[in-house]
Amino acid sequence: MSSKCILEAKNLYKKYKDLVAVNGINFCVREGEIFGFLGPNGAGKTTTVRMFCGLTKITSGDAYIDGHSITSEGKKVKKIIGVVPDISNLYSELTCLDNLLFSGEMYGIPKKKRVEKAEELLRFFGLWRRRNTKFKNLSKGLKRRLTLAAALMHDPKILFLDEPTLGLDVLSKRSMWDKIIKLNDMGTTIFLTTHNIYEAFKICQRIAVINKGEIVAIEKPEGLRRMFSAREVLEVSFIPNNPPAKELYSIKGIINVKFERGVFKLVVENPLDTLEEIVMYAKRKGLGVSTLSLRGADAEEVFLNIIGKER
Repeated sequence: MSSKCILEAKNLYKKYKDLVAVNGINFCVREGEIFGFLGPNGAGKTTTVRMFCGLTKITSGDAYIDGHSITSEGKKVKKIIGVVPDISNLYSELTCLDNLLFSGEMYGIPKKKRVEKAEELLRFFGLWRRRNTKFKNLSKGLKRRLTLAAALMHDPKILFLDEPTLGLDVLSKRSMWDKIIKLNDMGTTIFLTTHNIYEAFKICQRIAVINKGEIVAIEKPEGLRRMFSAREVLEVSFIPNNPPAKELYSIKGIINVKFERGVFKLVVENPLDTLEEIVMYAKRKGLGVSTLSLRGADAEEVFLNIIGKER
């Protein structure tokens, strides 16, 4: 991974009437890395990516891709980026091969080169035997692979992936991540937006977290764990009945509440102090504590902790 910024946001700002969607953000994506971009719904993820790809007008500030300004050199930028949307959007009546050839033609690639590139990509993604199959007749997993292949026809310097494994089964997900990692090993910079926090922590070299239009953290996954992980996560259940989850937010020190299989999983700032507060809460409500355990925070809980601290 190079230290060069392949993408740089500088005071990037987007406003819709009275709503500030992205509030003057600054960050750099390094050449050759897999960069994760995470945030809750409505945080500004999609708006930011749409500005990078020239699909949404920037209100103020700018962003640069391989040194080219998005606001003043949009045509140059579009020639060096690849975009894979969350829903596969190729032509249903065209075959796999024809979809790739058409994509190459749109980028002005000479016929001989686009035929060679299409074959190379079809073989790379395990689709060569399906080259004459219409897009509409592919499985969801194969459609995602072909959509990714189409975005690579012009050899982009940076690839924007929006939820690349959304709706895929376990085997298809694993195959897709393997291909993405191989592409990165071959030198392609990946900008990844995903709701799958576990996968982001597993494959990304660095992760930025956006909330309410602002970057609240940017670090390597292990750095985020050190910075934001609760030392332990409290797992609690009550007798005779568990209270509504929203009631537990009134307990001092609780950042996030998740209820699974009859047990509350509580992301907390200080487990020992919160434990005392939970006991006091139970007494006030006439409840007993039937389950109580401490454990380390996982990727999702680290993410919730980041958002919780920002709130």
